Amino acid sequence: MQITGNIWKFGDDIDTDLIIPARYLNTSEPAELAKHCMEDADTSFAQKVGKDDIIVGGKNFGCGSSREHAPIAIKAAGVSCVIAKSFARIFYRNAFNMGLPILECPDTDLFKTGGKLSVNFDTGEIISIENNKTYSTKPIPPFMQELVKSGGLMKHIQNKVNKQK
Repeated sequence: MQITGNIWKFGDDIDTDLIIPARYLNTSEPAELAKHCMEDADTSFAQKVGKDDIIVGGKNFGCGSSREHAPIAIKAAGVSCVIAKSFARIFYRNAFNMGLPILECPDTDLFKTGGKLSVNFDTGEIISIENNKTYSTKPIPPFMQELVKSGGLMKHIQNKVNKQK
């Protein structure tokens, strides 16, 4: 699977409160969460983010609480994937459970907001469109890609159950 999108750059330690502020946790409706995605990190993000855009972060992206609302908000906002130097463990798992692909890349300092990336989940290659430079990461394992293609863990399980009927 391959995607291409514009970059939205954020720094280190982007916690779940920055991704989706606690004041909006009274709903788990994806469309409503998307309206407030990254609101406390960039007030214009939710209004300007485009379909298939890519969030790029530094170290420890998704730290903080274990809320599933964070990857739901990102995915519902139209973001195609998140690339960061590292992810908080619970965010990493929640992202795939919600069907949001994420990749760890040590070179995120080289990416800038407004740039464009092409990402191949099968090979782990990230290509900067501006300078045609390729960065290598670990590819997303096939099972995790299945989760993403299914729309998350629950939909993946539901598809398996329906196939058995």
